[in-house]
Amino acid sequence: MGGVIEKLAEQIEARFAELEQQMSDPEVIGDRERYAEVGREYRQMEPANALVTEYRTLSDDLEGARELLEEGEDEELEKVVREAPARLEELEEEIRLAMVEPDPNDGKNVIVEIRAGTGGDEAALFAGDLYKMLTRYAAERGYSTEVLSQSAAEQGGFKDVTFEVRGAGAYSVYKYEGGTHRVQRVPETESQGRIHTSTATVAVLPEAEEVEVDIDQNDLQIDVYRSSGPGGQSVNTTDSAVRITHQPTGIVVSMQDEKSQLQNREKAMRVLRARLYERQLAQQQAAVAAERKAQVGTGERSEKIRTYNFPQGRVTDHRIKLTAHDLDGIMNGGLSQFTDALAAEEKRQRLEAQAV
Repeated sequence: MGGVIEKLAEQIEARFAELEQQMSDPEVIGDRERYAEVGREYRQMEPANALVTEYRTLSDDLEGARELLEEGEDEELEKVVREAPARLEELEEEIRLAMVEPDPNDGKNVIVEIRAGTGGDEAALFAGDLYKMLTRYAAERGYSTEVLSQSAAEQGGFKDVTFEVRGAGAYSVYKYEGGTHRVQRVPETESQGRIHTSTATVAVLPEAEEVEVDIDQNDLQIDVYRSSGPGGQSVNTTDSAVRITHQPTGIVVSMQDEKSQLQNREKAMRVLRARLYERQLAQQQAAVAAERKAQVGTGERSEKIRTYNFPQGRVTDHRIKLTAHDLDGIMNGGLSQFTDALAAEEKRQRLEAQAV
């Protein structure tokens, strides 16, 4: 075992043993918050500890096999000597990756904004398809979703839709969906059967707690007005719609989906907090980006991240050059293969960044 890996293995074993001991400490068990925290870290460390155990067992087996082979031939032992070194190398890499510091926002809930891009009616329909895909994916992972605001398009789909995804680790899953999604397909209205290319953009904002974003109420301009429904008719006769302008940044959030002004205001503040938090994060990341390229893609709306080609039934993720041929399954929320591959790539990049 190389020096670096030996040191890392010892750290993992020592920390895991310490957590194990704390889990059975009456003092810790009596403190609900602390017990939950220890339990969380214990579960996080479990996979790394299992890898170290496998590494140690295999190293011992290899050493034993080499010694025994000096005394004579044996097919089983020769197999160990032949195959163990490659697996040990794999395990070294896996142990290193298991200890990469996670993104501090990974555990957060998220606010997802989808907007129709270029392509008129087709883009709005595609924005609707992305909404279905991302909410079905949430259901598949046991997350709950809530629409915060929507602007439906006349031909179907959305001009834009904003929704929240709640659940442990939602950001760690959805952060890879931010950027421009491109669709290539024959529109249902197209009699000539020509393929059109349309786009929709997705922004993924980690939801911010009030303590994380300090908003000065004096910086807010709050306007109330009457909600308007499709075709200009008034949805209600009171001023329940709310528009909040954050004057220092110029960020504007409008909300009119709820019946009461209070509910619209609360939702608008949630979106405003998330946008300001994202802005803060972007500034921090820009400051460290010169030294660190730990992100897979930029998450910028302008970055083209994925193409959905309907005639050929395939989906390509441009950041990791991964193509899947199960377009229907993916549009139904089967996104795990992309999330897993993108998460593995991000870990590798973070590992490189830590090593610099």
